[in-house]
Amino acid sequence: MNMQQIMAQAQRMQKDIMAKKSQIDSMDFLGKSDWVEVGFKGNRDVTSVKILNDAAFDKENEDILCDMIQLAIKDGLSKIEKETESKMGAYSQMGGLF
Repeated sequence: MNMQQIMAQAQRMQKDIMAKKSQIDSMDFLGKSDWVEVGFKGNRDVTSVKILNDAAFDKENEDILCDMIQLAIKDGLSKIEKETESKMGAYSQMGGLF
């Protein structure tokens, strides 16, 4: 392959990577714990927080609720990572392009 072909291939690959990243960024993800749902965009922005079992929440359960929110956020971010890996995994073997 000559240098021009290599450059063209690299540009196509870069365009493909950016398109997939854009697709993931626009997707919605939902992290859940027992009491909380947290909505995310693929770019990791939190879009919503919903208390699922507000009858169980009172002031003495505040620490538990904070833990449930943290678990829901971790769950949502984990889902984004899995989606990113499934769409972009082939590119990560090329030296960490993203």
